[in-house]
Amino acid sequence: MRVCRLFPVAIFRRFVSRVVCVSNMGKRSRQRQKNQNTGRDDRDNAGWGAGYADIVKENKLFEHYYKEQGLVPDGEFEEFMEAMREPLPATIRITGYKSHAKEILHCLKEKYFKDIQELEVDGQKIEAPQPLSWYPDEQAWHTNMSRKIIRKSPLLEKFHQFLVSETESGNISRQEAVSMIPPLLMKIESHHKILDMCAAPGSKTAQLIEMLHADMDVPFPEGFVIANDVDNKRCYLLVHQAKRLNSPCIMVVNHDASCIPTLQIESDGRKNVLFYDRILCDVPCSGDGTMRKNIDVWKKWTTSNSLHLHGLQLRIAVRGVEQLAVGGRMVYSTCSLNPVEDEAVIAALLEKSEGALELADSSADLPGLKWMPGVTSWKLMTKEGQWYSDWSEVPSSRHTQIRPTMFPPTDKDKLAGMHLERCMRILPHHQNTGGFFVAVLVKKAPMPWNKRYPKLRKEASSSSASPADPSGLLLPEGSPQEGEAEKEAPTGDPSAQEAGANQDGVCGPPPSKKMKLFGYKENPFVFLTEDDPVFTTIQSFYDLSPDFPKLNVLTRTHEGKKRHLYMVSKELRNVLLNNTERMKVINTGVKVWSRNSDGEEFGCAFRLAQEGIYTLQPYIHSRIITVSVEDIKVLLTQENPYLSKLEEDAHAQAKKIGMGSIVLKYIPNPNNPAEPQCPIQLCGWRGKTSIRAFVPRNERFHYLRMLGVEVFRDKQGVGQKRRDGDKEGEGEEAKEEEEGAAAENEAELDLENGGENGSESKTASSNQETSR
Repeated sequence: MRVCRLFPVAIFRRFVSRVVCVSNMGKRSRQRQKNQNTGRDDRDNAGWGAGYADIVKENKLFEHYYKEQGLVPDGEFEEFMEAMREPLPATIRITGYKSHAKEILHCLKEKYFKDIQELEVDGQKIEAPQPLSWYPDEQAWHTNMSRKIIRKSPLLEKFHQFLVSETESGNISRQEAVSMIPPLLMKIESHHKILDMCAAPGSKTAQLIEMLHADMDVPFPEGFVIANDVDNKRCYLLVHQAKRLNSPCIMVVNHDASCIPTLQIESDGRKNVLFYDRILCDVPCSGDGTMRKNIDVWKKWTTSNSLHLHGLQLRIAVRGVEQLAVGGRMVYSTCSLNPVEDEAVIAALLEKSEGALELADSSADLPGLKWMPGVTSWKLMTKEGQWYSDWSEVPSSRHTQIRPTMFPPTDKDKLAGMHLERCMRILPHHQNTGGFFVAVLVKKAPMPWNKRYPKLRKEASSSSASPADPSGLLLPEGSPQEGEAEKEAPTGDPSAQEAGANQDGVCGPPPSKKMKLFGYKENPFVFLTEDDPVFTTIQSFYDLSPDFPKLNVLTRTHEGKKRHLYMVSKELRNVLLNNTERMKVINTGVKVWSRNSDGEEFGCAFRLAQEGIYTLQPYIHSRIITVSVEDIKVLLTQENPYLSKLEEDAHAQAKKIGMGSIVLKYIPNPNNPAEPQCPIQLCGWRGKTSIRAFVPRNERFHYLRMLGVEVFRDKQGVGQKRRDGDKEGEGEEAKEEEEGAAAENEAELDLENGGENGSESKTASSNQETSR
């Protein structure tokens, strides 16, 4: 019997409705894409601030709040608000520690800025970039040129490409002007141990590294920078930024800054707590000082943001001063103008310190910078518009959102002694910048709570009281009865926690918890021994100095062949070896050698890496060819030039060297100012009859520009006046370095938002830069 199965009407209707829905979704998607393209065209055509037509730059609550606080001088509030609505100028900073900085500045001023001053586009005279008056040595510049203007002028397009290329090779950094202030106030010296607590995206970290390397003749400064961020993905963005500077003195770690672990270092055969000479505490904030570039803040701003962040900001600052060495400086900064995030945090910190901290007077440190002194009175406002001037006015129902530390101290004498006027608030309309707050704290003595840790009695029995403490109660560490000097042990110190653990019913700090790790699993950091077989051929092939620090060389694998060798400073090696269980290290060290299988037949399996050549070259005494300006032009513009293409002197040197990896070294001639006055060192390869330079594309562009060769890209992004299809290295090494360059070559220097290097849009590409 044949059974007829009828298609249910309800199912049929549902099927038809879904088809129609999908069809409509397709139409909507196409329409949305069309609208997005239209918006993008409008933004490009409108220039500055376009693309945000739907966001009205008005926030009545914001205006009311800051009018009442009185932070802006009388008669300037309208000017302040107008400045907040204007787009932020783009700012660039020339990398200061490289010896090429002066050459880049000379190139900018003579080749680009001079031409721009005479340029007109559509009948409008272009305003040339201007140096920031307060930044030393004209190393920072700002400009109002929009992308629309840039695209209308071939000369400006070349200038734009110059900025992009130099940014990629680490010689120029995009960075908001006010963001450059905190590192300058830290007064960094080459021997300082520095902690950057909330470092991503890394523009301030780059400044710190530059300051450590102020003397390029010292390959390994005694100091180092530990850059931390709580966000695992942003840590890779931080790595991406720091690697442009090729420093052996930087370590990127991944921790919550409010409870970042206390580290230990070995000194004279014993382990001591690591205290930092300088700490940058640039805390998360509501960001209302960034309204000029972050347009969303206009509609999202509310006073609740500051109330929610105050506690976290204070915890991070407290953790920072705990790890600061006595005599050290900590710079606290936010991109918020709100006193709840600024003076309130500083006042609470000073009050907790009981005189151990003081605000430094930095008024004379940056001549030319306009700033407003910190305030000593402020009020709190809820998002409903309710004002509170004192903690006593706050109803109990709001005690969880509003805390006593958010208000100014009530004791007038104590408030005056804090000198909150030494804080610095930068207002946007004073020098055409973003809004910012910064305070410099100096540590005069150990923090009081670190002195009061209970110290367990030497006697095991808890029933008997010691003569010095007849009550049987524990005495504070460092008390006269104990007869010992006060020693500061930060709350995160595992040894202090272990010593204070509960024993026989005696109370103390809780035992340390096992650290939880999140994010990507990193490859290990494995230091080589002095007698490692890998050094046998490297030592003889490159004729390394006897004082070459072999113990500072590490690799990223326990097993198999070592693919890459990295170097860190002696001090960072000390930190790594003594804290493997305490911290999560994302990246450290600079690559100095890479395995090249073809090199074994020539005497050494490892070729030099361009990233670490300035670190490594002082220890190399063979396989060096001194080249001239014309030699470098040949090497950087031709694929595999014959040895005969070199000038006579370099040709003679090359013929005496066997096949394999080499150093190409240019020494400036002070008697010929027309040539670059900075040393240049390139990695190369001596072939059977030819020679080549192993230099990434953007560095190649950089050196050619320094030599006066015009380099630019056509509309398809293909480099002109350079070797086409050139690849750095061979095999897997070439692939790795080519991918690293590609990640940045796609980026455009955004001259419209004044943003810093490494904006959120770059996070995805930075994540690909895993643990090498």
